[in-house]
Amino acid sequence: MSNLVRIAPGALVIGRPLPWTVFDADGTVLLRQGYVIHSNMQLEQLFDRGLFHPRTIERAHEDVPDDTRQLNPFAEYPTLLQTLESTLKAITASDESSLKRLLGLTRMIERTCEEAPEASLALVHLYAIEPTIHEQILFYGILCHTIGQAFGLDRARTSVLTSAALVANLALVPVANQLNASRKILSDEQRAVIRKHPQRSVQALHDAGIRHKTMFEIIAQHHEQADGSGYPKGLSGHGIRAEAEILAMAERYVAMITKRAYRNRMNITEARKLIANLADGKFRPAIPRALLGILTDYPPGILVRLVNNEVGVIAGRPVRHRGPFVKAIIGPRGNRYSGTFERDCSEPEFGILALEQPEIMPSMDFSLLWGFR
Repeated sequence: MSNLVRIAPGALVIGRPLPWTVFDADGTVLLRQGYVIHSNMQLEQLFDRGLFHPRTIERAHEDVPDDTRQLNPFAEYPTLLQTLESTLKAITASDESSLKRLLGLTRMIERTCEEAPEASLALVHLYAIEPTIHEQILFYGILCHTIGQAFGLDRARTSVLTSAALVANLALVPVANQLNASRKILSDEQRAVIRKHPQRSVQALHDAGIRHKTMFEIIAQHHEQADGSGYPKGLSGHGIRAEAEILAMAERYVAMITKRAYRNRMNITEARKLIANLADGKFRPAIPRALLGILTDYPPGILVRLVNNEVGVIAGRPVRHRGPFVKAIIGPRGNRYSGTFERDCSEPEFGILALEQPEIMPSMDFSLLWGFR
């Protein structure tokens, strides 16, 4: 394990699941991905002892048709984030490899979503406490690919949409984490940066040698609104590309379910109600409907309490009048199970009683819960 890298201050947050497995200097696992840090003392101990193992295999701009491994989105999560960060840096630096990198990352996300759709959606919800800007952007890509397919876009249009989702907020990356952590009202200067980010993102792509009219239109229009109240041009109705509205829908949903310094996050019931309301004049009605159909009442990655008083995480959406499916992790008396038990919530004794949205998530081994080896 020669490529172990020390954990950087600020990389881990109390109350959030670990984004990767943490090792000690000898390569022994200290904590697995999905473990939740509960105190400053634990955090300090990890910074003193902990290393993580970044999967730095460069394959984002390579086709890998002979790769037949079982794809585990949780294991891929650090790679996806690292690849996204390096891709955005390449575009900002006008690197000639920018387009190849972007297309390669798009293919990685498409494969992840298509081979493991439940776990890919679960990523969005499990890491929704206080995501970094790169995590948010990755969530936009996952959701845009999924919504685009449900909306009926063909594969080529869905791919362009997914690529656009990964770079539409390029101009916001340097300031986004600071804005998300601030409790203050935005200044006029900050508002100007936000309103100009679509044009500035397009310009950065152009400077990097990327020429794609459709992608540029999606990015330029993703803050327009069907009623004409958006920006920068105040477009309305069918003057806005459907792909731009799908990207806007993905961004809205991520904003709803993520916790920020200046506001709490919504639970899935609240978010679904707001999404349904967006069909009334703000979006083509079929786009919110597509997202609602994807999410179902209980999307993968959220916590629920069952009729028998167990608490578990939604692992799979309903299939053929069965489900949703829950992996129970906490027993009726509040005891933590040493393993996990799958429950079919269409069975009366395992029906869903209520949503659970604790301030601090319980620790979970994500790969184990979703059956990855």
